[in-house]
Amino acid sequence: MELKTPRLLLREFRASDHEAVHAFASDTEVTRYTDWGPNDPHDTAAFLTDVTQDANTSTARSRFALAVVNLEHDALIGSIELHITSAAHQRAEIGYVLHRHSWGKGYASEAATTLLHFGFDKLDLHKISATCDPDHAASTRVLTKIGVRHEGRLRHHLRLRGQWRDRLVYAALSDGHQVQDAPR
Repeated sequence: MELKTPRLLLREFRASDHEAVHAFASDTEVTRYTDWGPNDPHDTAAFLTDVTQDANTSTARSRFALAVVNLEHDALIGSIELHITSAAHQRAEIGYVLHRHSWGKGYASEAATTLLHFGFDKLDLHKISATCDPDHAASTRVLTKIGVRHEGRLRHHLRLRGQWRDRLVYAALSDGHQVQDAPR
């Protein structure tokens, strides 16, 4: 599966992506607000094994973990994922992470908008949610920019690195028309 924007290619991961994925997945600043990482090489290899197996499943697919590739430089710069949490209720969650050299350039917004439209238009989802740490200002800006609405706060939702952390909840609805247009 591939999705293309003017600047990005969202594609399936490959085993050969290990070095590029590990470059951001092992970075403590990149993984600061995630519930995983920083990765060691084994963690990154396990992730790539999992996502390539998910992509090659013969059953109905519920996980779309895609590499984010900068087309200008033909470089893998991050990861974005759409995970169907309930097929019966047409509900999914989206998440993304980018290498720090790609921060602040609109790539997360571009990739997330594209994957939201894929979820609504191709997978017939009704609701796509995202969560982020309240201190992760860049991620809250991305979600607001792409038209995903703030729905609430989950208090002490995750225990990360020995501390309880809240999560902000955002969501978009298929009939809400608030999601920005996908880049062409």
